[in-house]
Amino acid sequence: MLYIENLHKTFNADTINEKQVLKGVNLHLNPGDFVTIIGGNGAGKSTLLNMIAGVHPVDSGSLKLDGIDITKQPEHVRAKLLGRVFQDPMKGTAANMEIQENLALAYRRGKKRGLRWGISSDEKQQYVEVLKTLDLGLENRLSSKVGLLSGGQRQALTLLMATLVKPKLLLLDEHTAALDPKTAKKVLDLTETIVESNNLTALMVTHNMKDAIHIGNRLIMMHDGNIIFDISGEEKKNLQVSDLLQKFEQASGGEFANDRMMLA
Repeated sequence: MLYIENLHKTFNADTINEKQVLKGVNLHLNPGDFVTIIGGNGAGKSTLLNMIAGVHPVDSGSLKLDGIDITKQPEHVRAKLLGRVFQDPMKGTAANMEIQENLALAYRRGKKRGLRWGISSDEKQQYVEVLKTLDLGLENRLSSKVGLLSGGQRQALTLLMATLVKPKLLLLDEHTAALDPKTAKKVLDLTETIVESNNLTALMVTHNMKDAIHIGNRLIMMHDGNIIFDISGEEKKNLQVSDLLQKFEQASGGEFANDRMMLA
C-alpha cells in the first residue's frame, strides 16, 4: 500500500542552519498494516508523515501509494488519497462551521462539487448514524458550531472526518498528545475501532511507548533520520517498555538519555 524508497530531506540546505532530517528512509507497508512510529525529538517522525502528505517536497527518493507514484504530486492532489489527524485538535475542523457542514466537506473530499443543495436529508441521516459510533452525543447536535466542542470531541470528529471516505492511508501525528489522559484513551480506542472495522492502512506517530506496543500490528523506531528498529506480529505483542528502551540505547549508542522520561 505504501512504498518509500531511499527518502532524503534536508531543511535550510547550504546554510548555517542546515538540518538533515531524513537520511535514506526505506519503508514498505502492506494493506491493512497499522504501524506505530516512535523515537526521540528530532528523529524525523513527523517529517516522514509530512513528506507522505506532500507538505514538503522530496529532495531525493520515491513515494508510491497503492501503486501510484506520488513523489512529485502537490499536497492538494494527494489529499484525496489520505486521511490526516493532527496533534492540535483545532487543525482538523472548521470552527465556524456546523458539525454537519464539516462532515459534508469530508464526505466530498476528492469529488467534484456542484450547485445542488448542500446536504440532503438522506446524507444528514447518514451523519447521525456515524456520529452515534463516537458515543459523544454529537448526533443530536448536527447544527452546533464545531468551535463549541471540547478538544476531545473535536479530535474524535476529525478522526471520523478523516475516515468518512475510506483513505488509502491514514496518518495520525501524535493525535492524542494534546488531550487529557482519559480523553486520550477514548480517542485511541475510537482509532483502533475505526481502523479495524474499515480495514485501514495507518501510520501513527506517538511518544507513548505503551501505546506504541499495544496498538497496531507493527512498530518502527526512528533515530537521527533513519528507521533503526522494525518489529511486528507476535514478537511485537511480547514487547515490554524496557525492551524498547534497551533497543533504542543499543541502536543509538546511548544517546537516548534526554528522551527517556518523555517516551516512557
